[in-house]
Amino acid sequence: QVQLVESGGGLVQAGGSMKLSCAASGRTFSSFTMAWFRQAPGKERGFVASISRRGGFTRCVDSVKGRFTISRDNAENTLYLQMNSLKPEDTAIYYCAARYDSSFDGPPKTRDYEYDHWGQGTQVTVSS
Repeated sequence: QVQLVESGGGLVQAGGSMKLSCAASGRTFSSFTMAWFRQAPGKERGFVASISRRGGFTRCVDSVKGRFTISRDNAENTLYLQMNSLKPEDTAIYYCAARYDSSFDGPPKTRDYEYDHWGQGTQVTVSS
């Protein structure tokens, strides 16, 4: 098991930046593929970005390419999402997710059902 706690959300103006963190505890953090998902009001939860166990592979949804960067620090058991050039349509609850991959370290998964553990979420609101 792994416990995930997100932080760093809040209110920001359009064009601004914000960095989300996800602190993990429990099993060895480097055994998990990690991801960020988000859910906007009235919409289904959707994929944002994911990163392989050692950080060598990342994926992100087209709408955030060039603006968001996912990273991880395995020594600090922390996942990050740096968000730049934020838009009102980025407003959502952002969730950190983990998938146990004891040996696989390739391109990370992008579907929410492929992740086993979830944080409680952090609200990001971008004002226009």
